[in-house]
Amino acid sequence: MEYQTKISEEEIEELPLFTFDGEIVVIDHENKVQTAVEDLLSYPYIGFDTETKPAFKKGVTHQVGLLQLATDKRVYLFRLNKCGFPKELQALLANEEVTKVGVGIRDDIRGLRKLGNFTPASFLDLQIFAKAFKIEEMSFSKLMSIIFHVKISKRQRTSNWEAPKLTPAQVHYAATDAWGALKMYKALKSGKSQLQQVS
Repeated sequence: MEYQTKISEEEIEELPLFTFDGEIVVIDHENKVQTAVEDLLSYPYIGFDTETKPAFKKGVTHQVGLLQLATDKRVYLFRLNKCGFPKELQALLANEEVTKVGVGIRDDIRGLRKLGNFTPASFLDLQIFAKAFKIEEMSFSKLMSIIFHVKISKRQRTSNWEAPKLTPAQVHYAATDAWGALKMYKALKSGKSQLQQVS
């Protein structure tokens, strides 16, 4: 299947808005991590992303606040600022048998390694993978527009990911990023550009 190599902001504006509305599990306590990790370990491919509270002052940085991991059926949002970065999660990210698919993942991994000294294994970056299909765009939202003909709202990107409670908009935005990465990989691999929601 042939894809556009590039897409303009004007073209994106014409596309329908997409947000993941399947099952989302927010993990905010360490005692909920093990069950989630066991489920994730049962899949050969999972979607991957992180979110960090933005710093608006020079010299101020924040640690990764949210780790998103997605299967076809559901998305887990690990609130690392609340549940920590337990060994089970680190072991999953170091597991060679589970491929973690994300977009522009180098900084995500670097941020996570500041929280735990794990050795990342089996990560696949869609920015590199998409080049084989002559796609020149690098951002998650533009890749989604090219592959699935949808647009993604970026409004929540610079919101507070360490807030006491995440808003529904934050939850859906974060879930869309990880689930979308997994779906794009599967679509490119299979040659079918169908974005089917899971209820």
